[in-house]
Amino acid sequence: MIKWEVTDEDRHLIMQIAMRAKNDGLNDNVMEVAMDVTAVHANDHQLDLQKLLDFDNFNFAHDIHGIRGHIDVNTGKLTRGFLPRCTKELVYEK
Repeated sequence: MIKWEVTDEDRHLIMQIAMRAKNDGLNDNVMEVAMDVTAVHANDHQLDLQKLLDFDNFNFAHDIHGIRGHIDVNTGKLTRGFLPRCTKELVYEK
């Protein structure tokens, strides 16, 4: 069962991320992006949501497309070895 619980601050950032994805032409479905990011954040890898929102276009697109392409919609976990660059466990330098 997928958990959907995130903080109000996280929910706000996730909606900003989803709107950016739409505005950048990455995915017209804001709710789909929001659900994917929420599912991964709450069930698999804790994401640095502010870092994701602030990423340059290339790294933002990498994580948004990677999450969509590798999410197991039944578990909210990522498959096939994809790890978002905004994962909190990673140290990523721009």
